[in-house]
Amino acid sequence: MSAPLPTAPIEPMLAKIAESLPTGDGFLYEPKWDGFRALVFRHNDQTYLQSRDLRPLNRYFPELEKALQESLPKGCVLDGEIVVAGPRGLDFDALQQRIHPAPTRIARLAKETPASFVAFDLLGAGGKSTMALPQSERRVRLERLLAKAKPPLHLTPVTRDRAQAEEWLQKFEGAGLDGVIAKLETAIYQPGKRAMLKIKHARTADCVVAGFRWYKERNDAIGSLLLGLYDDAGVLHHVGVTSAFTMAMREQLAQELGPLRTGVEKHPWRDWAGAAAGEGQRMPGAQSRWSGSKDLGWEPLRPERVCEVKYDHLQGDRFRHATTFLRWRADKPPEDCRYDQLEVTTPFALAKVFSGAA
Repeated sequence: MSAPLPTAPIEPMLAKIAESLPTGDGFLYEPKWDGFRALVFRHNDQTYLQSRDLRPLNRYFPELEKALQESLPKGCVLDGEIVVAGPRGLDFDALQQRIHPAPTRIARLAKETPASFVAFDLLGAGGKSTMALPQSERRVRLERLLAKAKPPLHLTPVTRDRAQAEEWLQKFEGAGLDGVIAKLETAIYQPGKRAMLKIKHARTADCVVAGFRWYKERNDAIGSLLLGLYDDAGVLHHVGVTSAFTMAMREQLAQELGPLRTGVEKHPWRDWAGAAAGEGQRMPGAQSRWSGSKDLGWEPLRPERVCEVKYDHLQGDRFRHATTFLRWRADKPPEDCRYDQLEVTTPFALAKVFSGAA
């Protein structure tokens, strides 16, 4: 007996990080899109967009809701990613701007930076659930469902060829993608479970430690270190944070960095509070649309210490995600921590990603 069509909310199936593509047969490989994870529920009379954290997204993407309502058949549920395509590939900054409380701004941005939906899994079709079917069968049915799909609805490329997946991992980053996803062909859809693998780029950089945030409510343990890089003009930009420390190391860092909290009157980020977003140099501490009431206050440090961190990729001129602390670099002067040490990604046409070309 077939299961009924799934209804919201449903936790999306997740992925765990792997260092490299898996070996052996039995895997489907897909590009990892850099956007907002979303489930689309196309019922008889409406289309509902659900975020990864089970919240509604319809109000932020009215143009996408309308397009999916018109193009998808009734009685289906899709898993995928909401993205915004810019002149140089996926534009996550533009996508973040879409999450705004003002209806007038949402309406304007829907025209200026319209969103797309990239489908990569099928949870239901024909009014019935497909979640218990193996991944390979869900993919076949998804291809059949979206055989005539047109922008802004897209079907993600897929391959069983590990060598092609390796090529995607290297080349698709130039279009703003985030790596490769590996899925077992035999796996059913498992809400909330890390039942897939994500393989992302791993690189290292030497950064200036120019500030920190306290750990939660404590004032004797470091929560995160604020990282900086110099540009060609000698301006220090805030580029991200590193925060994955044990409690013992958090307490040790508070002691070790204490002496650098003095003499910060001429700190390069001292005027950050008065700078508009995107103005001059990138500053720490600004509230984001995702931070809500979270305290983003920070403490400056004399920019004299250097650490090496591991990161996946850049988003504009900053690290896309939090970095991983590797070691201190006492042998490297802060002024040598510059953008020009970072690997430059070769541009790649987003249209070729949709075609699966490499």
